[in-house]
Amino acid sequence: MASLPEGDPAPATGELPDSAAVDAQLRSMHAYVHIPFCRVRCGYCDFNTYTATELRGVTPSSFLDDLSLELELAKRVVRSAGLPERELSTVFFGGGTPTQLRAEELVNVLAKLRDGFGIAAGAEVTTEANPDNVDARYLQTLAAGGFTRVSIGMQSAVPEVLAILDRSHDRANVELAVHAAKDAGLQASVDLIYGAPGESIDQWKRSLDAALALGADHISAYSLIVEPGTKLARQIRSGELPEPNEDEQVEKYEIADAAFSAADFEWYEVSNWSRGASSRSAHNLAYWKSNDWWGFGPGAHSHIGGTRWWNVKHPATYAQKLLAGQSPALAREVLDERTRLFERVLLEVRISDGVSIDVVKALNPNASQPISQAIADGLVDAVEAIRGNLTLTLKGRLLADALVRDLLG
Repeated sequence: MASLPEGDPAPATGELPDSAAVDAQLRSMHAYVHIPFCRVRCGYCDFNTYTATELRGVTPSSFLDDLSLELELAKRVVRSAGLPERELSTVFFGGGTPTQLRAEELVNVLAKLRDGFGIAAGAEVTTEANPDNVDARYLQTLAAGGFTRVSIGMQSAVPEVLAILDRSHDRANVELAVHAAKDAGLQASVDLIYGAPGESIDQWKRSLDAALALGADHISAYSLIVEPGTKLARQIRSGELPEPNEDEQVEKYEIADAAFSAADFEWYEVSNWSRGASSRSAHNLAYWKSNDWWGFGPGAHSHIGGTRWWNVKHPATYAQKLLAGQSPALAREVLDERTRLFERVLLEVRISDGVSIDVVKALNPNASQPISQAIADGLVDAVEAIRGNLTLTLKGRLLADALVRDLLG
């Protein structure tokens, strides 16, 4: 699993610096809840997840008790930091596999967040879901308990590709899960991964066709990244599997964007498409727009007013710290103004709203030349640039990271 970044020591009390409250009324507040349980670990995954044999005595029941302790800590920290009272605008349950817990348990966590912080009217509440462990009753329970959205891990519709990714779910259950979610009144999103070793263009097209046929409200399509230390990385290093082809990755993205556009999906972030603005992931947009969120659970990251921190990774260590009356944070960093502006450019350039040219020039007063070059190269929309905003074209989306490097010198 990926290691956590280095940072400064995090105070055992969890207290925030005075700077965290500056202009807080201009930012929305959100919650992420990390559920670390997985039945099996997929070969490509380096997320902070644990199978039953790796949990060192942590059970779902004890974990939920630990989560409650962090929620109480968060309430104290937010209050003592002088932050304004802000209801949660979104809540997102990720993992791991949140649906390894019973629906009633997820609803109970949501109720505790509602009691502790309040949840805004019309708030988006999402859980990720494995299609094998949700059914109509499960999803109806979530909807009745305040959830509004479910994100289903599809990854591929092709058995051979799923096998390479070590995905064990039944493909038929993806369709059943999407339809059951819609019947329960939930918005449904599906996640796809392209570029698995050996995946052909035709196989990717089959997955796209299958995803579009589901009638989902939202589709995410992510290029496979081979993370060091994963089973997949070892298989590629040993020659058992070929390395993903970068040129094919580009072609697959272009094919996906064309297929989604033809089906009336619109891109709103480099890897995300929705059926109109109301189907976008409001939670992820909060990240991309640098709003505030508290990440609950082992390994979860948080950000409030330019202070970012991350929790210890293992659920047992997470429990030990909380039971000792301490914050589970491992480390933190307080971002200076320049770093915050840099991250704004890095993140906002990826969304369809784009990033303000004024923000770019605040970092690089000599940005006019690279901006002009980006327009000439067809990387950003010329009309939007005249209006003061840098919005990526399709070509620009494929070269977003390189563009940011050029813009900021």
